[in-house]
Amino acid sequence: MDEQRLANSEAKCGRCGAKLSASAGSGASAGNGKPLTVTDSSFQNDILQNSTTPTLVDCWAPWCGPCRVVGPIMDQLAAESGGRYRIAKLNVDENPLTATRYQISSIPTMLIFKNGALVDRIVGAQPKQTIAGRLDRAVANH
Repeated sequence: MDEQRLANSEAKCGRCGAKLSASAGSGASAGNGKPLTVTDSSFQNDILQNSTTPTLVDCWAPWCGPCRVVGPIMDQLAAESGGRYRIAKLNVDENPLTATRYQISSIPTMLIFKNGALVDRIVGAQPKQTIAGRLDRAVANH
């Protein structure tokens, strides 16, 4: 009986009452302090349709030196998010459709989405304070 009720209910934020995505427990930064890995097939659901929380998508590749510098910053930001925003990672080599759709011609490129729309783009390796400041702006306008 409780399982049936749970299966039919919606998870909501205890603070603001916003509906929570089912993917929040599967690697989303608000769930376990680590970036969410997104792919061409999961991007629509994980990023565009999950509009309750601003999300920074780190577009990277394993062979990219500057991407390896930004990687630990993404991990730190995910751990510090406190549910205010999410951090996701998109490997551009493995996900060319999404990389092409958002015209990723230089990596690392960080895309900030809010309410399913691209609201900011950061190109190149940047210090943590710069990235955090841009994320804070997206959160403040949330």
